[in-house]
Amino acid sequence: MMNKRVLLGILVLGSCWGLLEAVMGSVFKAAQLPYGVLMTTLFALPILVISKMMFSHRGAQTGVGMVAGSLAFFNPWIGCSVCSAIAIAAEAIIFEIIWLRIKENDFGSLTLIQKASLGVITAYGVYVSGYMITQILTPALYGSFLFTNFIVVVPQILAQGLPASLLGFLTVPLVMSTYKLNITIQDKLYYPTGATITVLCWLFIVGNWLIFIT
Repeated sequence: MMNKRVLLGILVLGSCWGLLEAVMGSVFKAAQLPYGVLMTTLFALPILVISKMMFSHRGAQTGVGMVAGSLAFFNPWIGCSVCSAIAIAAEAIIFEIIWLRIKENDFGSLTLIQKASLGVITAYGVYVSGYMITQILTPALYGSFLFTNFIVVVPQILAQGLPASLLGFLTVPLVMSTYKLNITIQDKLYYPTGATITVLCWLFIVGNWLIFIT
């Protein structure tokens, strides 16, 4: 069962992910960069790996994704916030499935090659699966899903997973190597700091969303 420390950690990491998704995703998109691939490999995966290192509780990574997806729903700088929210939640669920049997002690026993291989598999699986789920659920919510339209974009999705896997080859082992730092924060600092970060992330995104719609 998750305690208050774990729940707050999930809120903090999920809120940071949602903030990065809104801000950096918009920046990458404006610069005409492959923002989906970059957001997954540079931000989503590192945050999910960190959450796995910090919290071994089942459902923790899914929780992080749900918080991030909820915040991304209020993203004022992207055309389809529903798409973004679904993609984030789906990526977190797929990540947790892939890493289901990986425990805290495994971070120290895995070789660099194993970590890199895990990065490739995770990045490809998370990005491709998240993209496909979004392509199915988003139009389904609006009653316009057509299987023929989905099949057409599948080869493109599979191809875009390749650069994601190459970046995952670098980012995932790099983040996993930080487990030796073993940084701990006392409760008297952990709770107020975590709560402040969470509130600030939500105020920034929701505040801009309210400005945008008024």
